Amino acid sequence: MAKQYPNRSDLRNAGKVKKMAAPGQTYGEAGRQMAAQSAVPVAAPPTTAAPARPAGPAPGSLGAFDRPTEAPSEPLTAGVDFGPGPGMAQAGIRPVPNLGNSVLQELITLYKLFPNDDLANAISVLTDRQ
Repeated sequence: MAKQYPNRSDLRNAGKVKKMAAPGQTYGEAGRQMAAQSAVPVAAPPTTAAPARPAGPAPGSLGAFDRPTEAPSEPLTAGVDFGPGPGMAQAGIRPVPNLGNSVLQELITLYKLFPNDDLANAISVLTDRQ
């Protein structure tokens, strides 16, 4: 059976645990427990593997958060479809699918609560597209 599943460490012959029955069981339970262990043998504890490293850079490896920018000539709005700088197509970013009027309504509500030029520009871009 171990040949059928080479990746299963619990089916390898090395390190098998001998059959044991828990003490204090009712009549016949120990026999059934031993028979069950014959059908599916109890394996040794799994070997410890090296912990998986998370994807991406290690914390702190990119430098200080308040370090100078690495792209001083690139505007903050580079990669979006409004403001100066290359748009999403030039930056190789796929555009967000049309989310309908719900996003526009949320932006209008936010603008009424916190009026500012950035929200006004975003609202005008979305209304120009419709």
